[in-house]
Amino acid sequence: MRILVTGGLGFIGVKLARKLANAGHEVALFDSLTAQVHGALPRLGSQDLGDFEIVRADIRDADALTAQVRIADAVVHLAAETGTGQSMYRIAHYYDVNVRGTAMLLEALAAAGPEAKSLVIASSRSVYGEGAYTAPDGRLVVPDPRRMEDLAAGRFEPVGPKGERLELRATPEDAPTKPASMYAATKLAMEDMCRVFSDSYGARVAALRFQNVYGAGQSLTNPYTGVLSTFSTRMRLGKPIDLFEDGEVSRDFVHVDDVTRSIELALKAGIKGYHAFNVGSGEATPIRRMAELMKQILGSSSELGVTGKFRAGDIRHCYADLSRVRRELGFESAISLEDGLRGFCDWALTLPVPDDRSEAAMAELNARALGGGR
Repeated sequence: MRILVTGGLGFIGVKLARKLANAGHEVALFDSLTAQVHGALPRLGSQDLGDFEIVRADIRDADALTAQVRIADAVVHLAAETGTGQSMYRIAHYYDVNVRGTAMLLEALAAAGPEAKSLVIASSRSVYGEGAYTAPDGRLVVPDPRRMEDLAAGRFEPVGPKGERLELRATPEDAPTKPASMYAATKLAMEDMCRVFSDSYGARVAALRFQNVYGAGQSLTNPYTGVLSTFSTRMRLGKPIDLFEDGEVSRDFVHVDDVTRSIELALKAGIKGYHAFNVGSGEATPIRRMAELMKQILGSSSELGVTGKFRAGDIRHCYADLSRVRRELGFESAISLEDGLRGFCDWALTLPVPDDRSEAAMAELNARALGGGR
């Protein structure tokens, strides 16, 4: 097939392109190369991109997009602005790139005959908000987003509608969606548009709800995405590591190689209609545990501290129920966190230590009353 990958020069896109090319597909990479992700002067040659066709254009460029969609057999839509914190004040920009950009893609697909093409879109676990819990009576509950006043008072754990204690569980795809950030809201809007598009045009669409993706090749300079990037930079500089809230936040970390394999499986599946799938490790890992592993691997002297800091839009816990993606796509996470972290750290150590922009990013949130803590 000829496969168009939007956001194709990003972290996931480059890895995916190599995998698809090795499988015999023709791949075109469509990317605007934004400075925040790629640097002010992107160096394409350093990524060993071989013979891939590269189209430097914005996802909202209708002419460039339509020309590429018309000759593609399938589209993998990775182009998006990412980062929970920044989305809370760059609201119009996130909406414009993520939602309007997806609308432009769907218009291009409609003009090109969508019934003959497959579409895989990168969604996010953030559409669930706080994720799934079990209430005392056994019901599945997705708590409301946490309030800033509760976070400021140190009340970090989500509670039920009557203040009842909840037990964390894996989040299935049919759990209620309750975005807690503007980024999450744009991802859910993207999904909804694709679902309506599929229902109306008969298009084959798979929305992959990625958990926290990590691995060698991710941006080390963008302070708004990727806690591993921030931690690795600060550890290499010997700076203290801030464990937000009370240090008990957890995430489902999934390696980029597992993510690209899930995309390849979705393209091969030949599904009909619209389907949403979780993609993760299926395990909740405390951020503290991840930081301890990184510190050990890097041999860092950085101290791990609980600061009480918090950000609007952040969630407490969430991890994926993989039952559906295992059953329907045959996906299973294959790379352990320990092996994945070691590969990430070994790669990071081959690069110059980037500037640490995490404190400036947090100050930006604090100035807008979107963050807090000591």
